[in-house]
Amino acid sequence: MQQDHIELKQKRDIGEIITVYFEFFKKNLKNFINIFIRYNGIFLLGFLGVSYLLVTGFVGMMRSTQNFGVVQESSNYNMYLGFGFLGFFLLFVITAILNYSLAASYTIQYQKYGTNEVDKHKVWDLIYNNLGKIILFVIIAILLFVIVFIVGMVISFIPVLGTFAYYGLQLAFMAWMGLSFMAMLYENRDVTGALGEGWNLLFRYFWKSILVNLVVGFLLGILLLVVLMIPGVLIGIYAFHSMETGVDLAESAVATIVWTLATFIFLTLYTFNQSLSQFVNSVLYFSVHEETYNQYTRSKIEQIGAGE
Repeated sequence: MQQDHIELKQKRDIGEIITVYFEFFKKNLKNFINIFIRYNGIFLLGFLGVSYLLVTGFVGMMRSTQNFGVVQESSNYNMYLGFGFLGFFLLFVITAILNYSLAASYTIQYQKYGTNEVDKHKVWDLIYNNLGKIILFVIIAILLFVIVFIVGMVISFIPVLGTFAYYGLQLAFMAWMGLSFMAMLYENRDVTGALGEGWNLLFRYFWKSILVNLVVGFLLGILLLVVLMIPGVLIGIYAFHSMETGVDLAESAVATIVWTLATFIFLTLYTFNQSLSQFVNSVLYFSVHEETYNQYTRSKIEQIGAGE
């Protein structure tokens, strides 16, 4: 096992899990980005096309509102927007499933082989061999999310406490799905068995699961905003300069390209963030699983006994 490899199957408190998560993130970022690009490449090109349709549609709608009576052009721009939103929805669903799976599979291979250079083919093979279960899991997760969302909306009407209860319910649901997904892939459970195991782990370590997801989710949100500030500032400078020089942004081809690239960067980062979110529950899973079953501890004791 590599010397700088992080053993994920250890009992850890909340602070230690968060620390290990970011340490894991730092050590594996480069390798995972390579895997992310390899399996998301075609979808990233799709997001580029979707970004162009959305920007062209919005800009066209702005232009048509300034020129009354241009019915045909307005209809074309509505078509651009329609195809853009449809394409975004389809790509969002596909990439969400893919990157959720990539993060879980990557963590499993990392733990199994004890290396920071995780084999991309092994990552994909685990997903491919469980594709049927993954699709069924996602369908059930969506149905459960609808129920949780409705319950959460009802609870949110309770003054003050309702808001906290709503967000707590959302965090618990995220943790449940993340732990269950890991149980399905790592322990080769069926979907219902994995959901049951995830439920058991969630309520056995309820506050640990909630707080880890809350803190890491908040920090990832800040990190995402910081990264998005860079293109945001550049776009703001360009827009300000264009207004100062009298450039019509609705008619400018350069403006369309800039806004398209900005939208593409946002969608790409949002897609990557899906993986980062599942990494949280992957690290959490190994910690609470070890705390429950002591498999790693037992194996070490057995190794010591065998060596005597």
